[in-house]
Amino acid sequence: MSDDRYERGRERFLEVHDEKALNAVEGLGDLGRAIVEFAYGDVYTRPGLALRDREIAAVAALVATGRSSQIPQHLRASLKAGLSPEELREIILQTATIAGFPPAMNAMSTLKTVLKEVGAGEAGAGEARDA
Repeated sequence: MSDDRYERGRERFLEVHDEKALNAVEGLGDLGRAIVEFAYGDVYTRPGLALRDREIAAVAALVATGRSSQIPQHLRASLKAGLSPEELREIILQTATIAGFPPAMNAMSTLKTVLKEVGAGEAGAGEARDA
């Protein structure tokens, strides 16, 4: 059973993230195995939400809880899952209404960095918009 969970989780993890991220998680030993089995083998493979929707929830939760070290990985995963840079900006902005401006500011800065890294550009980032 556990090996099935791990393999299922490993496959889903690689759909969400990349091999480099998997190597980092697997390098955590038992903790990494638990992450792959539970988060990706059990939760991320459940029916009911598309991968895109799961990444919206992940980004919003990470911003709201100030888990800034995990935000870049999930921003990249969100782009891979089909979210646009503009949608990610809107998710971060929406999260600011509940979590406050400091974590949203940090996340917006991280998004700019991630977009540069992946070559997605920054068109429209931080520009004033009509409501």
